[in-house]
Order: sequence, then C-alpha cells, then structure tokens
Amino acid sequence: MSSERRNDEPTFAAYLALDWADRKHVWALRAAGSEQVECGELEHTPEAVAIWAAGLAERFHGPIAVALEQARGALLFLLTKYAQLVLFPVHPGTLANYRAAFYPSGAKDDPSDARLLLDLLLHHRDRLRPWQPDTVETRTLQFLVEKRRRLVDEKRRQTQRLGDELKLYFPQVRDWFEKLDSPLVGQLLQRWPTIEHLRKVRPATLRSFFHRQNCRSAELIEKRIEQIARAVPATVDQAVIQSSTPVVQVLVRVIATLRDGIADVDRQIDRLFTTHPEFSLFKSFPGAGPALAPRLLAALGTQRERYGSASEIHCHSGIAPVLQRSGKTEFIHFRRACPKFLRQTFHEWAGHTIDQSAWAREFYDRQRAQGKSHQAVLRALAFKWIRILYRCWKDRTPYDEARYLHALQRRRLPKPDPTAAFHWQQSGGFFKFVGVSS
Repeated sequence: MSSERRNDEPTFAAYLALDWADRKHVWALRAAGSEQVECGELEHTPEAVAIWAAGLAERFHGPIAVALEQARGALLFLLTKYAQLVLFPVHPGTLANYRAAFYPSGAKDDPSDARLLLDLLLHHRDRLRPWQPDTVETRTLQFLVEKRRRLVDEKRRQTQRLGDELKLYFPQVRDWFEKLDSPLVGQLLQRWPTIEHLRKVRPATLRSFFHRQNCRSAELIEKRIEQIARAVPATVDQAVIQSSTPVVQVLVRVIATLRDGIADVDRQIDRLFTTHPEFSLFKSFPGAGPALAPRLLAALGTQRERYGSASEIHCHSGIAPVLQRSGKTEFIHFRRACPKFLRQTFHEWAGHTIDQSAWAREFYDRQRAQGKSHQAVLRALAFKWIRILYRCWKDRTPYDEARYLHALQRRRLPKPDPTAAFHWQQSGGFFKFVGVSS
C-alpha cells in the first residue's frame, strides 16, 4: 500500500517510528521508495541522539517523518532541535487500539510496537497531525499553569496527610482553624507541636503570637485561647505522640515550601500573561481572573489554525458528551478520554462566570430548576462559553457582554420568560437581563 500524503506536507526522504522507553528506544525505519524496514535501538542520552540524528541527516538529504508515542516528554523535546525531523505524535490509546486489532491476545513487544507506529505513519498519516509548537511565550505559559496545578494538588495531598496525623493525637487543631495549610497553623505546630506544649503557654504569649500572624480579631483570639485552656489530650500514648510529632513538623515545612513555591510560580505566570500579545482578549471574559485567564490562553494558544471549529474544542477538552449507539440501544455519557486539566479549566471557568455574567446566571438557574445537577449544568454552560470563546479567539476580538446579549436577542434566543428570575429588557439599543422586581 502506498503512503498517504497530505497536500500541505513535504516530500519525505524516509519514514521513522520510535517506541520510547526510559533508557533505550526501539526504532523502525523505511526509506522513501523502498519496501525494506530497518530496525535498531537508540540510547536515551543527548549525545547518542545527536550522533544518531547526524547519521540520518548525512544519509537522507531531506525531511524525515517521525512517529512517536509521546505528545510531550523527554524524547520529543530531545528531537525538536533537529530541523530535518518532522514529528508526528501518536496518542498512546491510538497505538493500543491499533495493536489490539492485530494482536487480540494482548501480546506486546517494543519492536512490534515500533513497526505498528511505522505502519500508522505510512498508511494513516492523514489522521495524524505534525507537531507544530506555539510561540515560546505561550508554551512557557502552558507548562507553568499545568505545573502549578500539580504543585497545588501536591500541597492538598500533604495537607491531607497533616490532617490525618493530627487526628491521632491533636485533633483540636482541625476545629480551631479553617485551613491547615495556612502559615498560622504551620508556625503554631512548629513552636508547640502537642496540646501539652500549647497549654503551658501564657495567654499573653498566645495573643502576641496571633497578632504576629496577622490575626487581628480580638474576639477570635480570645475564643481560641479559651478553647486551648479547655482542651483535653486525645491520647496519652507516648508511642503515638512521639512518632506523629516529628512527622507533623516535617509536613508543615513541606507545605510551607510548596506554598511559597506556588506563590513564586504565580508571579511568573502573571508576568508572562500581562505581557503576552493575547492578554486583552482573554482578560475580557467574565470569571477569567488571575488564575483562570492564563489557563484559558494556554488552552487555546495563538495558532488559529489549530482548531477549525468550536466543536473540535468541545470534543478535545471532554466538555462534549459521547454518543454510543448500537442497534436499538442509544445512550449519551460523560467523556472520559480527554486532557483532564483542559476539561477542568473550562469547567472551573464556567462556574466562575455564574456570578459575573447575567445570561450565565439565568442559564444556570433555569437548568437547575429543571432538576439537572450542578456538575451537569456547569458542563452545559462551559459548552456555550467555548462557542463564544472560540469566535472571539478566531476573530481576535475581546468579549463584550452587551454585544453578545444583543446578538442573542436578534436570534430570538432565549425567549422572554416573565416568570424567570431574570428577563430581557431593552436599554440604550441593547438587550440585557434584569432582575424581577419584588
């Protein structure tokens, strides 16, 4: 079977597939115009890859199509600096399903996977997209917002561990303070790690401590001092206390490091975002604050040809549901195979728009009144917002709520409902939502 070629791609001198691993990669190669497949191994070191790439450049005087089972990662970033290599990332699920079609027994081997990748590249390249990196500023922002989320998740995990340790011997801390990951709790547990230590402290010392930690409510301070005075140890088992205390002090230091690190990353994100050419566009959307506006920019990037329609974003992000139909059976379910961080971005953004956009609030209230769950309504609202976001992004036009409401009215959607919490009213040539007067 001949290789399928797209109209916009160059004439490749060779086709190469890499099945990546931690230390050694297996490759399969076929030169253009040849039916012979060559195989080999490649050490995962910058020096080995450089020698290997130089050999390819000397042998093939033209671009080389490379398929690899990695959309981002160490191998992809190693290969991006070689101009003659045109990279085609293949989703791991795509390769797994392709493998299952030829090996239903579940057999898996690196050389056979490399050949399957090569087969995908040769015969189904019209289904693959060549890797086309966005601008350095945009990609840096994309990496930073994703890594910030991982740091936040790690801080949450360590805070949960801290709470579990405190349950064993000092559970009162969980009741006295709303946030266990706050600097106040960390400093308190560093100085007085047990209830016995804390009860020996004079009230004046505690007041001074709370003031230094920016706790200014005299009523709250006195309430906490009273609670400390009346507190009873949860256990007197020294084995539990002496084993948990050092762990708690380690955890509060880890949480403090993560908290400071997240603040540093936030400052880098803010600096990159405010100087980015797309800043005004993404900042214009309701609910797109300091955390979510950079994530929206990272979600879409600056390459307008990346998405041909809002529907592509719906499906790629997982906001659009999945239809399954077989015979007389048909049902729609939540899309699970998608970039989770991207879906989370649109989901969280939709939630924040409810209090900042009149039509979003009306839509949410109307859907909830029909008995739909909070999460289902947020997904439906995100679906609508993505359509608006896509059009503004494609046209490079900041969002204007009044303009959008006017467009809705021209299309006669939605129809006025005098019984709704909000209804349409014309004002200054535009239509807006107004609350029903009591």
